[in-house]
Amino acid sequence: MRIIVDVMGGDNAPAELIKGAIKAAEDCSAEYVLVGNKADIEKVAAENELDLSAFSIVDAKETVEMIDDPISSVRKKSESSMMVGLKLLADGKGDAFVSTGNTGALFTGATLIVRRIKGIQRAGIATVLPMNSPVLLLDSGANINVTPEYIEAFAMMGSVYMKNIFGIENPRVGLLNNGSESGKGTQLHVDTYKRLRANLNINFVGNVEPNRVPFSACDVLVTDGFTGNILIKSIEGMGKLMIDSIKGVFLSNGLTKVSALLVKKQLSGMKKKFDTTEYGGAPLLGLRKPVIKAHGNSNAKAFSNAIKQAYSFACSGIIDDITEEATLLREKRLADEAKTLPHGALDGDEGIK
Repeated sequence: MRIIVDVMGGDNAPAELIKGAIKAAEDCSAEYVLVGNKADIEKVAAENELDLSAFSIVDAKETVEMIDDPISSVRKKSESSMMVGLKLLADGKGDAFVSTGNTGALFTGATLIVRRIKGIQRAGIATVLPMNSPVLLLDSGANINVTPEYIEAFAMMGSVYMKNIFGIENPRVGLLNNGSESGKGTQLHVDTYKRLRANLNINFVGNVEPNRVPFSACDVLVTDGFTGNILIKSIEGMGKLMIDSIKGVFLSNGLTKVSALLVKKQLSGMKKKFDTTEYGGAPLLGLRKPVIKAHGNSNAKAFSNAIKQAYSFACSGIIDDITEEATLLREKRLADEAKTLPHGALDGDEGIK
């Protein structure tokens, strides 16, 4: 097993990312390839007394910045740590790739370089929401404009992921909507609801309103990338507000500080339960090889967890399972399209102009 790690992207590169890679290597037995400016990596390692003897380093002089345009990053920064790492993955020189860099550039680069699984029309970013029971949100930012077919594929891929990684035998899939009734939402929601309900290979439990997401309403939550990204950021903001508010209550005076000591263990457990760094990163599902997008402000702990997530992904067989399911979806899609063709079109007449 070889994990390719981009240590130049994000807010805390390269020091925190190198530390995260070292920590991950202690927990997961694999080969690790660090991609980035070799001189900078070695300098930071020396300054922080970090031992890189167990790592291979692939030199990449350029870095994709957070403000860079995704398409331009692929075309004009082909020698960046992100693009070099993706090429290594595509060329079979690694089994998984991890980066904290520009999300749009990573998604675009991975789609064009690593490429999608046959039958998958759009890859998606899957994010684990830290609820009472983990919920996989898909798509969480990559695809603003979607079709019912795209969302159906998200549901399938999310189900495969939750089954393989979290051990949920028959993951429940919910469609994010503003009401639970089947006719709620836009035409996209209505059409998607019908499509998911008709797919017997998906355990569809219906529409799920946002206020039900934290309470185990589903295991996989599907939506378009715009709505999904807003939901994630709303949850992150509210979670931080609540943690800060609880902390403020317990630190308000001497008596509450004593009370805090009495429940310190329970408070730590609660904070860990809702800590997004515990899951590390978001897998890009629908690609031919595992790619993990770690949060841009990842510290060593978060990045280490993202690398371990990539390791689990690569070992899981998820890609093979998605490939098999994608073939079934493609056959179903072609059959549906054939039903809508003008009579005789498939027999070579002039039905289609």
